Amino acid sequence: MKRYLPFRDKIVIETKFGWNIDQKTGQRLPGLNSKPEHIKMVVEGMLKRLRTDRIDLLYQHRVDPEVPIEDVVGTIKDLMKEGKVLHYGLSEPGVETVRRAHAIHPVTAIQNEYSLLWRGPEETILPLCEELGIGFVPWSPLGVGFLTGAIDVNTGFAPGDIRSRESRFSKENLPNNLALIEVLKKWATKKNATPGQISLAWLLAQKPWIVPIPGTTQMAHMLENLKAEQVKFTANELKQFNTEVDIVKILGERLPANVLQFSNVEAPLKKNN
Repeated sequence: MKRYLPFRDKIVIETKFGWNIDQKTGQRLPGLNSKPEHIKMVVEGMLKRLRTDRIDLLYQHRVDPEVPIEDVVGTIKDLMKEGKVLHYGLSEPGVETVRRAHAIHPVTAIQNEYSLLWRGPEETILPLCEELGIGFVPWSPLGVGFLTGAIDVNTGFAPGDIRSRESRFSKENLPNNLALIEVLKKWATKKNATPGQISLAWLLAQKPWIVPIPGTTQMAHMLENLKAEQVKFTANELKQFNTEVDIVKILGERLPANVLQFSNVEAPLKKNN
């Protein structure tokens, strides 16, 4: 395929497959779809739309409960042989699915929600990544804006904003959870930084193989986020910070139930013919 982007070799492209989206109409259909033929169609569409000849890192957006991970990784290996995919990862996967996938071809990265607002990966996924040598990419490292200090008890969410359906931002739970922001503001003052930069710096201080991906639509916020790398904690500071953060017990669920059901799913076992 002809390469159309003159700056292609200076960037890394990461994208995903997994939702059940009609590749001809773009219509979102119910459930997930990681059937091999669908994956191949999705990747061909990616290459065309992104005007590139390869995807650097291809994630399975969520584990398909109807498709063995062996079939998924086998398809990705075929795409790798064709040079269309260079590396692959999994998003919000079940632990055993990761092990099965990794045994077929090494998993490059796992992408899960992880931040000071949601520390669930510390239980099993982060130890698994360390054991297997897998990189970890936290999505929503700023807690969908919460950890920047932009949300308070008077904040309302527009129709369609997923935060309006997350109980951690409900009127009942939000006042309690805002105690975390007070800790961040205190340390932001101490470090001459912003609450968001403190949040990202904390993530960067956890492990060298953790690479947070804060999202933004504004250049000013992107530049602010980039400067988080300059914020450093001493060992004693990190210990004190963690002690203060641990006092705050976050109330509420991180996602609506109909979305949360797609996390920590184990792929079905492949049947022997």
